[in-house]
Amino acid sequence: MNQHLDILQLAYKQPLMQDQMAVLLHTEKQIPGSVTYSIKRYAKNPQWNIDDMGMFIYHTEKNNPAGNYLELKFCVSGNVYCREKKVECDYCKFNSSKTCVEKVDSVDVLSFSFSPSYLKQFTSGKKTTTLSDDVLSFKHGSSFSKTLPLCGKTRMAIEALLNHSYTDSLENIFLNAQTQILLLYSMDCMMGDPEEKFSCKFLANEADREKITKAREILLQHIGEPLTIKALSRKVAINECYLKKGFKELFGTTIFDFYQTQRMEHAKYLLYDKGLSVTDVSSSLGYSSISHFSTAFKKHTGIKPCELLMR
Repeated sequence: MNQHLDILQLAYKQPLMQDQMAVLLHTEKQIPGSVTYSIKRYAKNPQWNIDDMGMFIYHTEKNNPAGNYLELKFCVSGNVYCREKKVECDYCKFNSSKTCVEKVDSVDVLSFSFSPSYLKQFTSGKKTTTLSDDVLSFKHGSSFSKTLPLCGKTRMAIEALLNHSYTDSLENIFLNAQTQILLLYSMDCMMGDPEEKFSCKFLANEADREKITKAREILLQHIGEPLTIKALSRKVAINECYLKKGFKELFGTTIFDFYQTQRMEHAKYLLYDKGLSVTDVSSSLGYSSISHFSTAFKKHTGIKPCELLMR
């Protein structure tokens, strides 16, 4: 039985047989000690009535910590894609071609499994703990799963994942960042945090939120060219203080920590998937020396770059 059918059956509210599922697209990626994700797109039967939903799965094994994992699953229906192009074309988007033979309704199923070593970065060094910290550090005593409604922020992150135009290295950088955003929003939803309340009052202004989101995109586009906060604030035309406070509230991390995390996750990709040398990766990410890169990598992952290459 396909691993995705559990959330599909919940969304459909009745069993779905394997021979009913026509796969249009299937993408998978796995890097040791990081995130394993799968995106699968099915052709939607016109008679299906499928709800959009998410699922938060926490699995812990007291006597086998290596078996611990946290998984997010999402089911989204109603998107229209071109069968050949794999993305929504202008004709489909504006519905101007009623008879387009390539237009197909879909059900998109996404799965993200996070390893304990990957999640450790979000809780290490904290003096106080919360329920979310206990979950992320696998100190919560029992396994559980919880269905989640798809809030507006989560839908936007999923849509970005499904419809982006990045390729190769830029695609990897983008997917890493979006995956963390989905984790953040899902934790918020699971803990019952209000969706649209901001402690920073200026975030009530949509234009200011867009500037901070744009700043995040610029950081991703300059993953090997470190930017100062002053330079970043000028690029998006927002006060430095507002940028730092707004970024922390919207994305749950500081600008520096976000940037460092994305650099190290991209380093994993370049080392493991692309097979680049430690020297080449260090240089491409803007480090002045291999030792500085190796120190940062080990701090983030718990292993040296060369150790990842041997896995």
